[in-house]
Amino acid sequence: MIKRNIFFTTVILLFFFHGSAQKKMQTKKTAVFSNVVYNGDDHIYNSNPLKSDEFYTPILQGCYPDPAITKKGDDYYMVCSSFAMFPGVPIFHSKDLVNWTDLGGVLNNVSEFNPHDTGISEGVYAPGITYNPHNDTFYMIVTAFSGGLGNIIVKTNDPMKGWGSPIKLAFGGIDPSIFFDDNGKSYIVHNDAPDKGKELYEGHRVIKIWEYDLNIDKVIPGSDKIIVDGGVNLSKKPIWIEAPHLYKKDGKYYLMCAEGGTGDNHSEVIFSSDNPKGPFKPSSNNPILTQRYFPKDRTNKVDWAGHADLILGPDNKYYGVFLGIRPNNQDRVNTGRETFILPVDWSGDFPVFENGLIPLQPKLKMPAGVTNKTGKEGFFPNGNFVFTENFASKNLDYRWIGLRGPRENFISLSKKGLEITPFEVSIKEVKPTSTLFYRQQHNTFLFTATVDYKPQSERDLAGIVCLQNERFNYVFGITKKGDDTFILLERTEKGQSKIIASSKIKIINSLRLQVKATGDNYEFSYAVNGIDFENLGGVVSGDILSTNIAGGFTGALVGLYATAANDAHPE
Repeated sequence: MIKRNIFFTTVILLFFFHGSAQKKMQTKKTAVFSNVVYNGDDHIYNSNPLKSDEFYTPILQGCYPDPAITKKGDDYYMVCSSFAMFPGVPIFHSKDLVNWTDLGGVLNNVSEFNPHDTGISEGVYAPGITYNPHNDTFYMIVTAFSGGLGNIIVKTNDPMKGWGSPIKLAFGGIDPSIFFDDNGKSYIVHNDAPDKGKELYEGHRVIKIWEYDLNIDKVIPGSDKIIVDGGVNLSKKPIWIEAPHLYKKDGKYYLMCAEGGTGDNHSEVIFSSDNPKGPFKPSSNNPILTQRYFPKDRTNKVDWAGHADLILGPDNKYYGVFLGIRPNNQDRVNTGRETFILPVDWSGDFPVFENGLIPLQPKLKMPAGVTNKTGKEGFFPNGNFVFTENFASKNLDYRWIGLRGPRENFISLSKKGLEITPFEVSIKEVKPTSTLFYRQQHNTFLFTATVDYKPQSERDLAGIVCLQNERFNYVFGITKKGDDTFILLERTEKGQSKIIASSKIKIINSLRLQVKATGDNYEFSYAVNGIDFENLGGVVSGDILSTNIAGGFTGALVGLYATAANDAHPE
């Protein structure tokens, strides 16, 4: 009996010590991040200070492209593309079109929307959002390039309280939006390929319309019709007619679309008809918005303007939200496509974006009676700003996002800061990564973070990643080589990785890491004592963080990164 008790006591003790050791090892492998500071400092904002009646555009800086907007009463809701970022389809709320609150993402249930195995520029993009006063319901419709979803629609009576499950729709193409007529009838318009055998040239697309049955949330079979073939003038071979939105004003129907592709030739065009199913006649003064006519080397350049949506503002005047870019000093697009806004003159037969056909300026007059509170009282910031994150709040700021999966799968908040439990996945894989991302929102910025981490093996790494996609990125982190701890900077271009520099370090406490960008020049530095920064690798090019070099549709992301599948080894 005594022997048996000794045996069980020994087993229990062994189990306890084994569990404690395992827990200790797991704790050591966890990377703890704290005191994160993002400081945006673009020259254009320093040289264009705001007056009391002005606000900045873009209203959403960084990768928030393809905006769509709707309203109920004096509440405005705006959505954007998110691609493989998670949650899907960021959504914002405003009372005045100037001050916006971040509500997170519409598609936040990974069991219903899971972009786990998609490239960063896939996932979901080009959403539409429309309020239907006939049944007091909001509809968000979008194309999902993951999980076999295709075009889907979700509904809610209150966007502040979440959305219903995705409903799969039985049509192809991309860029859908939904329109509700005065008589209660519903229609969906979207971009599609021409009928088989009728493709005339590369980039030839059409706009289709379907009748939509609100009772069963399905398009009506056989109701589809092509209402625009090619674009404004088919004889000129227009490319990529897309992002359609249907409106009704003074008894007439208006179809507004992007044309020219989301690049240098991007524009917004408009058509009108007496019937929602056409025929649609283009405006004689198309395009109604573009930046393609101006010198490429113009200062403070804003380009690629298009993919727009219209809304009646709080001053009973129309406004249009649209995407555009602000390239850096090497004309590279690192911040991605952003959401801009302009007033719209609809006093004539067709709407025209005010000052949308001259070089875009960074400031606008606010609607009458509005006070600019951007960056204050919980409103989303724009212009130059400092964002400080101590991870002290129970609710993590929605600007922190996951890639291909929920951030909650690898993070936890503690008194020490943000703990990341690393996946056995590297940043170069097309899988969910254990990286908490923040969008790059300025061409000139400083991003600094404290990390408490002691790698156990060469497979362990934690630090900061600057990423355009899985094949183009920088990794700046701490890892192991033999018994020594190293900090390294790795550049990955076209999937091929190269160590730029590495240095053996001795970690006594936590380490401070820093990324500094000045246009195309990026610098990575570290401070063992938290104060005195040492550069690693000199000045490196941000070329691989641009869509010019890396391709795709997203903007650069800066991430707090930990992995148990590290393949970056010090030299």
